[in-house]
Amino acid sequence: MKIDPWSSSTYQDYARLREEFGIEEFSEDLWGQLPNPHRLLRRGVVFGHRDFQVILNAIKNSKPWAILTGLMPSGKMHLGHKMVIDEVIYYQSIGADISVAVADIEAYATRGFSLEETEELAIKEYIQNYIALGLKPENCRIYFQSRNEDVKDLAFILGRKVNWSQMTATYGFSGETNMSHVLSPLIQTGDILHVQLDKYGGIRPVLVPVGVDQDPHIRLCRDIAKAHRLYNITKTRDARIGVFVKIDKDVDKLLDNAEDVIRKLGFKELERITEYKALYVDDATEQDIQIIDENLAPTEVSFKGYGFISPSATFHRFMTGLTGGKMSSSKPESAIFLSDTPEEAKKKIMHAKTGGAVTLEQQRREGGKPEKCMIYELFLYHLIEDDEELLGIYNACRNGEQMCGSCKKYAAELMTNLLEDLKEKREEAASKIDLYLS
Repeated sequence: MKIDPWSSSTYQDYARLREEFGIEEFSEDLWGQLPNPHRLLRRGVVFGHRDFQVILNAIKNSKPWAILTGLMPSGKMHLGHKMVIDEVIYYQSIGADISVAVADIEAYATRGFSLEETEELAIKEYIQNYIALGLKPENCRIYFQSRNEDVKDLAFILGRKVNWSQMTATYGFSGETNMSHVLSPLIQTGDILHVQLDKYGGIRPVLVPVGVDQDPHIRLCRDIAKAHRLYNITKTRDARIGVFVKIDKDVDKLLDNAEDVIRKLGFKELERITEYKALYVDDATEQDIQIIDENLAPTEVSFKGYGFISPSATFHRFMTGLTGGKMSSSKPESAIFLSDTPEEAKKKIMHAKTGGAVTLEQQRREGGKPEKCMIYELFLYHLIEDDEELLGIYNACRNGEQMCGSCKKYAAELMTNLLEDLKEKREEAASKIDLYLS
């Protein structure tokens, strides 16, 4: 299976994706520990993660953590795009610092939009909607890639430890790929990692909530972050926990620093082997690697390192288009845009694909298939907050007690309320944009 961040493909076999790419299941064992988990988390829409435990520990211990998300200003904002900002707004409500990247360089490189076009789309189609949906200005910044020198500098500097073979293996670039396109994943790495620079909040865990199509960017960024660390903390073949210095300069000072930090954490059984550039922590377990890593990372800055903690990520399912295929800005009939009028949205809903039987009689007898119904997806992802109500609709459909027509009418009613409320708040948001732009 090949994941392409710029493809129009949809990915349905999420279990296979987890298995092939090492994505862990985002189970109730994780989301159940969060305060008032968002509906997208508790309903399985967010299906996988990388290192979410790092974020969970920060939340539970009231330590600083951040969200980095991005928007691609290359079309109108639809309900599929809304999912990510819904997650971001939830995480903001439980203490995350929020950074939002406007991916104007990527839109220029991969979609052919000018920077002027991307600015207009970003503000009118996305940022105003983000504010209308509930994103707060406190602990929040929105920036354009093309105007952030720190992001671009990091893309250049950190790219030193990435070669062409790795880029082609990750993205399938060919001889026809333009170099701006090749550079755009490194710009995204700059986006994700720059929030750990001192001027943006310093070293801390960072979560990137994305669709699974963005996993190649996450994997590249995690590899780059690890490649630039001065320490490697790992479990060795003989089951010892070792802290290894990765460079040849200042080895003694780095080992002194590691020993000092680790003793302050309460570990006592240490063995230092300078010729191996190693410090073994024999009273530590594999579960202690994270806490040792998080405490050593900030100290690397004093040795002219970056100390970036590898970013965590969550992955959400794709919302199916109303016509049954991919939801796309280029196919208006497949998507409900946040700028649609209630009448436009209702028309799309009434023509949407459902999981109903061919005839009413057959549906009453055999029941419908809500898991294949685009209207039920609207309820599940966006329109119904109460889980019991959602379950009632699911069971009524499966049992043949509820017909598609009544569901469509109810969805149109709820969508009308959502769009009218957004329109009113979007008009108010226009005057607040400067509070968010950095």
